[in-house]
Amino acid sequence: MRLQLTARHGSVPDSVRKYVERKLTKLERRIHDATVIEVVLDREMNPKIAEDHVVEATIHTKGPSLHGREAAVTYEAATDRLVDKLERQVERYRDKRVHERRRRSAGPEPPVGPFPAPSGEEPAA
Repeated sequence: MRLQLTARHGSVPDSVRKYVERKLTKLERRIHDATVIEVVLDREMNPKIAEDHVVEATIHTKGPSLHGREAAVTYEAATDRLVDKLERQVERYRDKRVHERRRRSAGPEPPVGPFPAPSGEEPAA
């Protein structure tokens, strides 16, 4: 797993970066090693928004890209929420790839035993 961490609208302390990296390593055992995870740490500048710390993540998989965005009062709380959301998405993605697709039903069984004689003919006895 390759992790790309980016900070928008300012800088982020190293302690927060290490926390985010440590939390996202939980996903490492569920996804392929060559998977790229892009994480963006952002801060809303509007003073009316209470949950102004935003963490966004995009997981680029072989199939669809998984994306999550969470906001909270601190980066740590937003990261915890985001990791929970991404774990659910990754499990659903893995289940879809692992389980077989449903096969068409075979329908009713054909009758077994003596077949009726065609109409107009007498059965041979």
